[in-house]
Order: sequence, then structure tokens, then C-alpha cells
Amino acid sequence: MKNERTRLLKQLEKLAQCRVNDAVKLAFLDETRLEEVDGLELTALTEFRRSEKGGSEVKLVDRVAVLKLLVELSAGQEEQKAADFFQAWEGKAEGKEAP
Repeated sequence: MKNERTRLLKQLEKLAQCRVNDAVKLAFLDETRLEEVDGLELTALTEFRRSEKGGSEVKLVDRVAVLKLLVELSAGQEEQKAADFFQAWEGKAEGKEAP
């Protein structure tokens, strides 16, 4: 569970910091250069539409929401560390071994 949480926090950090340049490049790729799609970093892309008239719509991840979630989850992690510390401290005071 702890490793899963750490992995999730790392993914959220990556998502909050990722660049959106390649999502913009995708909007301007024409049909003759579609092989370039595989090399693009599209982590922040949540939706992409191209109209029949050639217009493009690009939707990106909400970074503010990701940052809020990251802060909430990180704060919970720090609180758990503090709780574990004080639980171990109390155990020592009572002459018990820490878990």
C-alpha cells in the first residue's frame, strides 16, 4: 500500500509538471506526418478532436486540481509519519518495542 501511494504521488508530480508543447504540436500535424505521434509526450492531454474543416480542439489536464490533490495526499502522508513517530515514542516510554 505504501509503495502504491508513493507511485501515485510520483505520477501526480509528473502530471503537474509535464509540458504541453507536444499536445499543441499534435494539433498542427497533418496526415503526412502522423508517424510523429508516437514520439510525442501527451501525458497532459485528456481530449483531442479534429473537425472536418481542419480545426482542432485540445483539452489538457487541470493542473490546479492535480496540485490540490497532490497537496492533500502529501499532507496525509506527513500526518501518518507523525502519527507513527508518536506511536513509537509512546511505546518506548512504556517500555515496549516499536512496531
